[in-house]
Amino acid sequence: MKFVWVFVAIAGTVIAVILLPKSSIETTAPPQQSPATPTSQADQSVDFTATFAIITNGITRNFNASMYHNLSPDAYIQGSDSTIVHVKKTGVTWADFFNSLPFKLTKDCLTTGTKETFCTGKEGTLRFYLDGVEDPNLLDKEIKQGTHATIEF
Repeated sequence: MKFVWVFVAIAGTVIAVILLPKSSIETTAPPQQSPATPTSQADQSVDFTATFAIITNGITRNFNASMYHNLSPDAYIQGSDSTIVHVKKTGVTWADFFNSLPFKLTKDCLTTGTKETFCTGKEGTLRFYLDGVEDPNLLDKEIKQGTHATIEF
């Protein structure tokens, strides 16, 4: 009896292979997955520090007031040392960091949190330095580990 069932099973398989159209029994390969899109640098977490100073008329401004602390998850300063920028995300520029603080800074003007204004003109020139080298495009530069930005009027 077992022989009959084995024969029936084999015969059924042979008939199915012969009678069914080839396309209905072919298996299709699983769809190819496109390679993973790399995460943009701006989305990657990091943990490093840089430093900065803003000097107006020879006086180094301080950012010890809590109104300046921990204002962005991407780059921020803390009360323990408000000259240290804690950077947590790649791609953050100096402009991104300064724009998170409660004052306004452009290539030509600094308006402080106390509303003092220092603009390039007959009173003086707003200058930007990266690691001691004058760089008028500092605001557009990505913050890198260990760098120091100085804004001076």
